[in-house]
Amino acid sequence: MLEEVERWLERRSWAVGDRPLDLLLAAKARQGTTVSVVLPALNEEATVGAIVSVIRGELMTDAVPLVDELVVIDSGSTDRTSEVAAAAGARVVHRDAILPRLPAVPGKGEVLWRSLLVTSGDVVCFVDADLREFSADFVTGIVGPLLTDPELQFVKAMYDRPLGIEFDAPASGRTVGQGGRVTELVARPLLNLHWPQLAGFVQPLGGEYAARRSLLEQLPFPVGYGVELGLLVDSLHTVGLDALAQVDVGVRLHRHQDGQALGRMAAAIYRTAQLRLTRGHLVRPLLTQFERGEQGFEPRTHAVDTEERPPMVDVEEYRDRRVA
Repeated sequence: MLEEVERWLERRSWAVGDRPLDLLLAAKARQGTTVSVVLPALNEEATVGAIVSVIRGELMTDAVPLVDELVVIDSGSTDRTSEVAAAAGARVVHRDAILPRLPAVPGKGEVLWRSLLVTSGDVVCFVDADLREFSADFVTGIVGPLLTDPELQFVKAMYDRPLGIEFDAPASGRTVGQGGRVTELVARPLLNLHWPQLAGFVQPLGGEYAARRSLLEQLPFPVGYGVELGLLVDSLHTVGLDALAQVDVGVRLHRHQDGQALGRMAAAIYRTAQLRLTRGHLVRPLLTQFERGEQGFEPRTHAVDTEERPPMVDVEEYRDRRVA
């Protein structure tokens, strides 16, 4: 298995500079492939506008028509996320307006799943909306292999994830390589133990990845934090390791979660893995954490994300839209 991973790393891992922009544009024009970029957003007014502006200004111009559609899905923001995104040039769609017959549940995966109903690109590229110092390389890097290699189906970004002392910590206040704590403590051990073919992915839980719509519409989507692990594992089983790839896009700066939020994330990711290992046996889908209160440590119990949305191709509204 180790030899298989090493071969995959050699054949399916690249740097963003390996595919110049003119090569991507030529391949896109030749094949007539369309590209949609989706930003799931919840209270990201501080960062979403800059991300949209970079994509609009560098990848959606007459000279560089790489991205055909840029959509921000607002999942219930209470700040000015929608207004800022729209002012920067994105089409903004509210989560609850998509497939209204099915009440939405909180969670990132829910938003990504619903985004398939309001986008049309042959290639769908997901980018988190909390990134700082955003570079268009995050999009060109992961879209590029799908435009130039018809055998590829799913491409993830890889990057350094420094852990800042504060959300906007300067370079001097960042700890190199210490971000991605849930990745190292939960996801990577799970993948190495149960899906060793995926051991070569540097950032298996990263929020920046692109895939062909024809693949995404076949996959179930965990509604919460487990979506990245679930899509990666299910893609492996659906199209095989050689259809998966990763591209180094540099450094990713974003807001870091506190310890309790990380605990909830870890539990959801473990549950997502468990479902894929057993497909049926429900263990206790709850996580109890503790906070110090007036009477000492007080328990706080949270439900763990266990619901999943079915493959989009099974949703009647989506099938009708594709036929139309």
